[in-house]
Amino acid sequence: MSDFLRLIKILHIFLKARLDVLVVDRFRGKWISFLLYVSPWKLYSPSKPNGERIRRALEEAGTIFIKFGQLLSTRPDLISADIATSLQRLQDDLPPFSTDLAVSIIEEELQSKVDEIFSDFDRTLIAAASIAQVYPATLKQGGHKVAVKVVRPGILKAIERDISLMKRLARKAEKHFTDAKRLRLLELVEEYEAVIKTELDMRVEASNMRQTKRNFKDNQLLYVPEVYLEHSTKNVLVMERVSGVPVDDLSSLQKKGVNLRLLSERGVEIFLKQVFIDNFFHADMHPGNIFVNADDPSNPSYVAVDYAIVGSLSEEEQFQIGKMLLSVIGRNFLEVSNILIDSGWVDPKTRPNDLERTIRSACEPMFEQPLEKIQFGQLLLHIFDSARRFNLHMQPSLMLLQKTLINIEGLGKQLYPKLDFWSIAKPFLQEWIADRYNPKKLEAWARKNAGHWIEKARKLPEVAENVLDQINKIEDYQKESEKRHKELISTLNRERRGIKILIFISLVVFFSFFLSWTIK
Repeated sequence: MSDFLRLIKILHIFLKARLDVLVVDRFRGKWISFLLYVSPWKLYSPSKPNGERIRRALEEAGTIFIKFGQLLSTRPDLISADIATSLQRLQDDLPPFSTDLAVSIIEEELQSKVDEIFSDFDRTLIAAASIAQVYPATLKQGGHKVAVKVVRPGILKAIERDISLMKRLARKAEKHFTDAKRLRLLELVEEYEAVIKTELDMRVEASNMRQTKRNFKDNQLLYVPEVYLEHSTKNVLVMERVSGVPVDDLSSLQKKGVNLRLLSERGVEIFLKQVFIDNFFHADMHPGNIFVNADDPSNPSYVAVDYAIVGSLSEEEQFQIGKMLLSVIGRNFLEVSNILIDSGWVDPKTRPNDLERTIRSACEPMFEQPLEKIQFGQLLLHIFDSARRFNLHMQPSLMLLQKTLINIEGLGKQLYPKLDFWSIAKPFLQEWIADRYNPKKLEAWARKNAGHWIEKARKLPEVAENVLDQINKIEDYQKESEKRHKELISTLNRERRGIKILIFISLVVFFSFFLSWTIK
């Protein structure tokens, strides 16, 4: 399909979804609304909620738009909570591609025949998704049971085509609609482009898996599959084949007698460790990627796969998020508002008391429930949603964190409805902040970074001299500007006096002429 026809199809889908009613009023009721009214196209009902219509449109538009919607669902700084909730239900039903094609990709990438690498290659799929699909196999060397992940052929070309269309639509929208400018649509599409192209590179996922495995080397809460780098490329990933009970298979877990309370609490512990200790967290922890090792039902642990999307925070973001979580736990909404302002996540001109009142009114109803019924991730979503009117804008890494928290807490509540996130997070964060910022740690940090600061100090005279030169240049420019300003004022004054004299002479001449004419 040509780019032009693809563009027409996308516009057709969005118009069917009646997304015209989401933009400014001057756009409504005019020629597009009339066209839709008389059109034979099957329209989505405009009476349905906005989020539902957007979700249906993105699903019809295809894989790339679905994944864009999934990214958008993690941005409560840009869209309302009801639309974000609808977009979280996006599903991609792209059919699997043929196994013969998968085998040819593997052989081309690994420069060997499949039967030369694997003693057994099962042509039955383990899993299929829009980006890649997975096959079971056994390596000839070592006899290890592995899973072979193969990137869908042609997906990169499809992504580049649709992202190009997205950029064109975003530029047009930002040119004509203030809402599109507020959403920073073009910036959002470019962010999405970087994320999805990273997700396509199996080498990146392999690196993410190895890093996470190192982080949990001496920790039994999470198992990460081994990666066989010698058999992995950009389009093929060969990793250890793991087994376990799907985390959302409650009936199987209950039959095995798994301690569900302990399992749910360990999920929270893994999240806190990854975010605040490792600063490297699995950012796609939905049920399809998480399994349970139930060999010892009284001491269960997790097995996680699919490390295409990971997140990390800056040291400042870590500290601010840690303080925010503690402040929310303590219902100190004024502190939450100060954190949002000081970190630059909202308009710096925002009055703390105004933001505090807004956040409090959004969150207080949730605190009417027992603590075990409060979902902390949803509470953060309410805070971000209420702060949108203060021009909330947060880094993508923070949005990934918020999405991960919602997934982890949702899984935990599903396993054990009385899970109390607060009782686990509060002592952990208090200890983390005290430990991270105690004087001994700061002294050790200073020693560790001494070389860096010595280098900065060595360059300080040079930097200071450059700054002074710039200041002198500015002062010289100001003096020159003042001199030119005085000269200009002097010139204008001379011209003003000349004009006054000219007017006076003209008046004298006029009255002289007038008097001589009247006397005659």
